[in-house]
Amino acid sequence: MAPTFSKAMKSLEVDDSVWLPLIGKATVQDHGDVALPCHSLASRLRKSPQDIAEQICLLVEEDLAPIATVSSISGFVNISAKPEWLSKSLSLLLSDPRLGIESEKPLTFAVDYSAPNVAKEMHVGHLRSTVIGDSIVRMLEFKGHRAIRENHVGDWGTPFGMLIEHLLDLGEDQAANELGVGDLDSFYKQARAKFVSDDEFADRSRRRVVLLQGGDSETLRLWRVLVDESMRYFNEVYSMLGVLLTDEDIRGESSYRDLLPKVVERLNEVGILEQSEGADVVFPGGWVNREGDPLPMIIRKADGGYNYSTSDLACIIDRVERMGCDGFLYVVGTPQKQHFEMVFQVAIQAGFMDEDHQVTHVNFGSVLDTDGKVLKSREGEVIKLHDLLEEAIRRAEDAINQKNPDLVGEERKKVARTVGIGAVKYADLSTERTKDYVFDWERMLSFEGNTAPYLQYAYARICSIFRKWGGERDSLRDNFESLLKDELSILSNEELTLSRRLVEFPTIVDESITTFSPHKLCKHLHSVASSFASFYENCSILKEENAMLSTRRLALCDLTARELQLGLGIMGIDVPERM
Repeated sequence: MAPTFSKAMKSLEVDDSVWLPLIGKATVQDHGDVALPCHSLASRLRKSPQDIAEQICLLVEEDLAPIATVSSISGFVNISAKPEWLSKSLSLLLSDPRLGIESEKPLTFAVDYSAPNVAKEMHVGHLRSTVIGDSIVRMLEFKGHRAIRENHVGDWGTPFGMLIEHLLDLGEDQAANELGVGDLDSFYKQARAKFVSDDEFADRSRRRVVLLQGGDSETLRLWRVLVDESMRYFNEVYSMLGVLLTDEDIRGESSYRDLLPKVVERLNEVGILEQSEGADVVFPGGWVNREGDPLPMIIRKADGGYNYSTSDLACIIDRVERMGCDGFLYVVGTPQKQHFEMVFQVAIQAGFMDEDHQVTHVNFGSVLDTDGKVLKSREGEVIKLHDLLEEAIRRAEDAINQKNPDLVGEERKKVARTVGIGAVKYADLSTERTKDYVFDWERMLSFEGNTAPYLQYAYARICSIFRKWGGERDSLRDNFESLLKDELSILSNEELTLSRRLVEFPTIVDESITTFSPHKLCKHLHSVASSFASFYENCSILKEENAMLSTRRLALCDLTARELQLGLGIMGIDVPERM
């Protein structure tokens, strides 16, 4: 369809960059499936929107005749898929295990996400990076790309002097016990309190940092204890969340420490490193401070320590030269927008990467409480992610017990885990990632609306239909077109609506991946589940006396369930067969 419109718009001297952002799903369902509003073209073409719409219809209707009807209403060009085209498209999707999603020429992406700090709790602030990053990795891999998961753990720097000394004060066994039970915040706060109040402890901590950075073997061994015990706890959270991260994906700040001096050397060699108040800096250009002076990016501080920017530049060198990445994705909060823009610009200026590399800051907003403030516990502390997930599972089990008391024992616990974790992840992913979202238990665990439980229940309902039917679902996936040839006239509105939603799946998945926007796929899956609910209420399936009609509707049930399962699955959300 796009080539047809492109040809028509070029004849009107309208570039693709002008009309492509305008075309989208029709807002009035009865008018069509896709619509192009022409109102913004009126001043450009010096015609009324309705005249423009009618002219475009004349230009495209012949080429689109085999697949769609075209009409103009109130300055909109409306395109409606023909039932014949729908049946052919549905048949192709039914017979394809990938539901029409094609693999692409494989590229290699480094995806930088999650990034907790050693000896600190994973809190609700890590939720978005971890969940969004995991969904993007899954989508890229499903499209045939190689996604290198890089968990850029904070495991290096000056705080480790005080953490190691605190470990020694407690004794290794006691320290390992505190860290092992997940009491990371308490461990860190105790070390910090001593550093502030005890001069002797602070002096020991500073000396320990020197030993750490100098590669002292005993200090590195103690540092390893801190890292290993922390990662044991992080992995428990990752397991609860059902994300793909493992120990093999850890690329802590320590991994790049040998590259940091080389960053300075190479920036100096290309002539962009400067001195400013004793520090080594680069001025990328385009940024100024509050006084209007050029804003520097600090590479090496006056005391000889390196900055986050240095580490990120070292990452780029490693990802380009060692790993051979075609692109890098940084799933990090929006407040870091300027930081990454400056890092990317310096990396290009220094020749660490070039314009062909796809480099994207996949930014996201904050998780808010119902009062509009950043989500915290009743005590005013940041909520631990482990505690939040436990609460989600408990609440889901209560909701399932009310919905279906016949689910008992281990099955209910398993379903509760699937629903509770799915609800938390979906609430995050269904929100446009650049926006903040409100964490609302009642809404996210509701069996109504754009929620994981609503979609999971739709899937479970279809599984129930097939259990009652007892036939082989694979038999429904061949010759779907033949079920429609002689019965186009009796397609109900609900069947047509569901069919139109189902055939959009491959396009929506591609768009979600291209823009790194899982919420677009969530929105589509919700529209499928909503259309199925209407179809289920109004169309007889198992009790339908017309065998061909019953088979056709079972095939639509099958495709609906597969879309829900695959769509949620490539976002890391499971579906239960009973709820």
